[in-house]
Parts: sequence; structure tokens; C-alpha cells
Amino acid sequence: MSGRRPAFLGLPGERVLEEAAGARQRCGSGGSVPGTLLCTNRRVAFVPAQAPGSSRPFLPSEHEVALPCIRKLVAASSFTKPKVLTGASTLKFIPEELSLFCRDFRLLRFYFHENGLAPQAFRVANAIAQAREAAAWLGDAGEGCDGARPEEEEEEEEDGSSATLLFESLRDWEKELKRLGAAGWRVSAVNERFDMAPSLPRYLWVPSGLLDHDLKRLFAHFEERRVPRLCWHHPGGSDLLRAAGFHAGSEPGSEDARCLEALLLGGRGPCVLVRPGELPGPADIQLAHLKLRALCLPGAAAEGKWLSALEGTRWLDHVRSCLRKAVEVASLLAGRRCSVLLQEPSDRDLNCLLASLVQLLGDPHSRTLPGFQSLLQREWVAAGHPFPQRLGLLRCDSPWEEAPVFPLFLDCTWQLVRQFPAAFGFTEAYLLALHDSSFTPYFSTFLFSCQRQRGHGSPHQPRSQSYRPVSGGRGPSAAALPEVWEWGLRYSQQQRERFRNPAGAAGPLGAPSAAEPQPSRGRFAPSPAGLAEELLLLQDRLSALTA
Repeated sequence: MSGRRPAFLGLPGERVLEEAAGARQRCGSGGSVPGTLLCTNRRVAFVPAQAPGSSRPFLPSEHEVALPCIRKLVAASSFTKPKVLTGASTLKFIPEELSLFCRDFRLLRFYFHENGLAPQAFRVANAIAQAREAAAWLGDAGEGCDGARPEEEEEEEEDGSSATLLFESLRDWEKELKRLGAAGWRVSAVNERFDMAPSLPRYLWVPSGLLDHDLKRLFAHFEERRVPRLCWHHPGGSDLLRAAGFHAGSEPGSEDARCLEALLLGGRGPCVLVRPGELPGPADIQLAHLKLRALCLPGAAAEGKWLSALEGTRWLDHVRSCLRKAVEVASLLAGRRCSVLLQEPSDRDLNCLLASLVQLLGDPHSRTLPGFQSLLQREWVAAGHPFPQRLGLLRCDSPWEEAPVFPLFLDCTWQLVRQFPAAFGFTEAYLLALHDSSFTPYFSTFLFSCQRQRGHGSPHQPRSQSYRPVSGGRGPSAAALPEVWEWGLRYSQQQRERFRNPAGAAGPLGAPSAAEPQPSRGRFAPSPAGLAEELLLLQDRLSALTA
């Protein structure tokens, strides 16, 4: 029994293709860990020889990587130069070491130190190359999955996930609208069948005085039919809206113009149009991210020149630009009663980022753990951010579609958490876990590009109004995979406790009751005077960083 590896508990539908017992994983400290290297149809996993038994099939991230997350596979031998392996490669030597360059910045290195491992090393290297080529981010997501979940402890609700709204039901949208106190707005089901705008969510927030019949007149005038709709209502009376660019061939008549005016203004004062002209585009974000990823490889830059090389990637410039624009928009909303319309050509990238940052600055609830998760569900998942394309995890995607907009948002959020730790109910450890999970195809949250696609992943089933832990008896998701907010499937209770900042956030971690709205408290309370003071402080710090 001493020579056998610990049991490998796979995911539903997962099968082991090849394995190499006796392999070793190199550690950052220069040492190595013995164990078994496995290649499955879902991931590459390393099971340490001394690993304790686990009841969860979700291995620690430092020991496994999803196949779509592998950016480059390199085989090396002391007798020949390293070779990059692809599905069409012909490996003509026995590899002594395999290096996996991952999209989430990790570098996993495995070596085979005994001659007896030669056949296993050869087979597992070829298996990883072939499986990586064949892996599909969307196509096989639900293959062989029956919706079963590993059993989880009852303390799952302690991480705030039970209060996370998924925004896939009418009740979720009504509950959040009531929490915001947006009396002049209603929930419209005009897109419930996705026939008006396939990439928009089922339900939209629109002015109470605008009928669905009039709203339908406006869809054709916007790119991808993504009409203006409410994102957030400021307690002072201002409204934040978002929309795609105007369709080039649209010619609105007088009646259409009247309906558009009712949608944008609605008696709430002037409408300020904000376009992301000075913000980095997807291509700029991708180029900076590639440079940043290359800089993080061992030996990429001398220690004395690393900071200047970091500045040369322009990644921090993009972070500063996004935060500065968010401060400007938040100041507009706090300073006067108006409507602010965020208009981006596609409405699916920078609008997601900017709308989320503005709410982080102005809404204390969004800085709690469940509030932040609900914000991501509404402004990213339900709003149709194309996660698979932007994260580069589709085998058939075009290279120019890749742009890590979501990791850029997480970095912006991290900057705010570092500057105002007492204002947030979550920590750096939580943001890192969320970043890692976005590259993991075990969760349905980042698996699709819009709600309509989620519904087509399997027969549509009614969804609960808010997330309930596994023990709550919720039906299977669109791809029979859990939401990313089921942190207990991947992290222990002790690890999840590090996600929360008990001394932070302007209020309790749980979502405020919709029936009993709670007044906001704390340094980021959204009163004009209190918010203006904090925004001015943040602006000064951004200016100091730029100088």
C-alpha cells in the first residue's frame, strides 16, 4: 500500500487518460514534492504522495490546472533543446521535465528523475498535449454531469454566499431595486425570451412611466440591441445607466426620440453622456497583460530594474485610468441630481468595469461579501460579459478577442481594498481566489457569455431567487456545475475565513432586508458630503501615483 498514490476523486464525467507515478513537482523554494502526475479530460493534476485524504474532488490550485488554462506546454531533456508541444506535435525524445505555462500567471514544473519513468513520461506528455487541444470550454462543460455535488459542511452560509443574488429571476431584480430605493423605476420583462436583445438579461430596470410597447421601439437603434437601462440609483436621486453605442444605420423618428428621452431623463434632470474614450481598449489591455505575464516569469528582469519594467508594461497606467474615470462618474452622481449614461460600443467590456467601480465607490452594500458577489452577477454575468473569449479559454476563439478586462477590474478593486481596508468586508485573499476561479471550468459562473447561452446549455429550469448552499436542495444549474460562490467546494472553512474582513465594510456582511432598508454608515456613506470627501482623497492619491 505504501507505493500507491492517494485516491483521486474526479469531477462528474472526468476520466484519467494517463498518469505517471513517481513524478516530482518543483517548488518555488528550489525543492520538490513526490507524487503522481495525472492527465484527465478536464485538467492536469498532481497528487502528492503524502497528501491527506480529501472528500472533495476540487484539488488545491497549486497542484492542478484546467486544460483550457494551459497557455503553453514545454518538454525538456538534457540531450536536446526544449520543445513546445501541441496537439499536432511529434515528440521524438523522452522528456525529463514538463513545464506548464498557465494563463493565470502560474508556472507548474514536473520532472521525472528515474529512468524507469521514461515510458510514463512520454505517454503523459503526449496525453496532455492531445487533451489540451481537444478540450472545449463550452462544448464539454456539461458532458457526463448529472448535477451532483460533493457533500459540504453546514457552515457554508457563513461566507455570505446564501445572500448572493443571481439575477436570473424576476424576484431578484425586484428585491435589489427595492433595496436601492429607486421609486421611479420598475422591472421590465420585455426581454424575458431574449427575443429583443439576445445578449441582455431577461429583466431590465426601466422608468416606471415607460411602457414596454414604447421600449420595444428603441432596441433597433443600439448595437446588439443593447438599450439604455438602469445600473444603480444613488440615494441623492441620481441614476447610473449603461448602453451600447448607437447603431450606425438607425434613423429614429420623432416618436422614437420621445421614448428615448423618457428613458434617459424621466424627469430626473439632465443626462450626462460618458464614453470610455480615454480608457484602454481591449487590445491595449491584452498587450499590457501579455507584457505583465512575461515579466512575472523567472529571470525576466533584473531585480534592480523590475519596477521600471513593470511600469513599462502600462498595466498600472490602465488601472489608474479606470479608477480616475470611476471617480469622475461617482463625483457626478454625488454632486448633483442627474442621469449618467455609460456608453460603450459593445456595452460588454469597459461598461461592466466602470459601472462596477462606480458602485464600489458609492454603495456600501457592494463592498460587503454578498453585495460584491451580487454586483458581479448583475454587472458582469447577467449583463453579458464574454468571459470565455476575453479570458482566452475557448479553443476556437480568435486571438484578437482575448482581453483580460475582468482581471483588470479585480486589480482596480485590490487597489481600493489596499487604500481603504476598513471600507471593505472582503480581503485580498478573496480577490485572489476569485481571480484563480475565473480560469477554472468547474463553475458555471464564468462558463458562458450571456444568460441566453446559459439557458441553451441545457433545458431551461426555473432558478431560485438567490443562491442557496448545496444542502438547500437547489436544482442543477444550466451546465450541471456549481456557481463559483460555492466556495466550500474548493476551500476549507479555515481558508474561507480569510476571505472576510470582520472589521471592514459599512454594515453587516449579510444583505440588508428588502422589507427593512438599513441606513448606510461608515466612511463611504453615500451622502454627497461624505462621498465627495472620500473621492477627493482617492483623486489625490491617484495624482500622486501619476506624478
